[in-house]
Amino acid sequence: MPKVAITYDEARRLSHGAGLAVFAGGVAGALARAGLEHWLPQPGGGWPWPTFVANTAGTALLAYFATRLGERLPPATYRGPLLGTGLCGALTTFSTLQLEALQLAHRGHSALAAAYFAATLATGLATMLAITKLTRRLRLR
Repeated sequence: MPKVAITYDEARRLSHGAGLAVFAGGVAGALARAGLEHWLPQPGGGWPWPTFVANTAGTALLAYFATRLGERLPPATYRGPLLGTGLCGALTTFSTLQLEALQLAHRGHSALAAAYFAATLATGLATMLAITKLTRRLRLR
């Protein structure tokens, strides 16, 4: 007969492992984001490229991981927390997007702020749809 419930100790062990997976993925995501800030320095008052690239790349990775893990690979306990919550969560940042858009607007670049915000959301949505479709298409081969 299949086991329906888990014990408290099993749940606690899974919880600690998932927490460590989020931590490890978060470290990798934060380091990748810091690297983008270093390689793509932001010009004062211009388009915030480091955040734009981080959010677009993070969206692409999350779409790939979510589709691949959810539809193609056998269930695993720590892949989602490691890759989705940890890596992609630390790489992407909606709060920095908001802050940068507000800073641009306060500096008199309201049109650029609106374009940056809209372009980030539109690019993220288009990226998510494209990567999900591509990942599903590759599954058929």
